[in-house]
Amino acid sequence: MSLDYFISILGPMLDGAQMTVLLFIVCIAVSIPLGFLLTLAVRSNFKPLSWLAQGYVYMMRGTPLLLQLLFICFGLPMIPGIGQYLVLDRFVAACLGFILNYAAYFAEIFRGGLLAIDKGQYEAAQVLGFNKWQMTTRIILPQMFRIALPAVANESVTLVKDTALLYAVAVPELLHFAETAVNRDFTIAPFVVAGLIYLLMTLILTVFFKWIERRFKFE
Repeated sequence: MSLDYFISILGPMLDGAQMTVLLFIVCIAVSIPLGFLLTLAVRSNFKPLSWLAQGYVYMMRGTPLLLQLLFICFGLPMIPGIGQYLVLDRFVAACLGFILNYAAYFAEIFRGGLLAIDKGQYEAAQVLGFNKWQMTTRIILPQMFRIALPAVANESVTLVKDTALLYAVAVPELLHFAETAVNRDFTIAPFVVAGLIYLLMTLILTVFFKWIERRFKFE
């Protein structure tokens, strides 16, 4: 692979990587808070809400993300009567699919973090005279996020790789431009370049989360 060819394919592929990064940012920014709300709903004493949240988490984790994306992009518009109002821009539909899917996974991660907190922490907070709000915000949530952070980091790295599924719903991301170059030039070099870009993105993300873990004294 000559330097000139590398430069010629790198520009379009970096444009596709921008779409990948944008999807990642939108999904993380929305799915993490949504996942936490789902965790609260699952643990709610109001049983209908808890059952509904548990059913949602089970459904989203039990079906493939690709199927969910295809349903949102192509299935919703086919619903009789209301389908015409559910036609979404492909990128918006993809963002919605990723958010709904990853929120379910983050909900389970946060639930595990809450279950890992020793019951003595709750008792100590009550002894110190903390009300429920103070106990939750000052003691429980900080510990939950510390416990959940490694799993959140792992799920975030997985999200970067899963963005390649945008290709299946005709959103021009990194893999789309790589395959276009492969079909045009009859060389696997664009796939190698795409792999290197994915590795770079995941490396940056891994280093970022390692820094956060050190800051919170995980190591």
